[in-house]
Amino acid sequence: MPSLPNCPACNSEYTYENGSLLVCPECAHEWTLDSDTDNIEDNKVTRDANGNVLNDGDSITVIKDLKVKGTSLVVKIGTKVKNIRLVDGDHDIDCKIDGFGAMKLKSEFVKKIL
Repeated sequence: MPSLPNCPACNSEYTYENGSLLVCPECAHEWTLDSDTDNIEDNKVTRDANGNVLNDGDSITVIKDLKVKGTSLVVKIGTKVKNIRLVDGDHDIDCKIDGFGAMKLKSEFVKKIL
């Protein structure tokens, strides 16, 4: 039995072949043998609700009233946010909103100001 390489994402030794792909059952990372294993990052592109690509430093507008968890405050539709920062995770925008402070937003509830 040929020896398969460890997972480049989590270094698990329990990888297996699925067609032309190698799969890690622990972290669900998929790759091919001829792919560049040094560059694990998938170069994730963050898009707003309209499909525009978001970048660090962009200005955005909230397109839906958003309840702030743990308070009775609501970020109203049309609230403008300047100088966003993109981060990894479920909430992929890190920003400061006047009157609320530091917040994390999901890109599906904002649109880029062009």
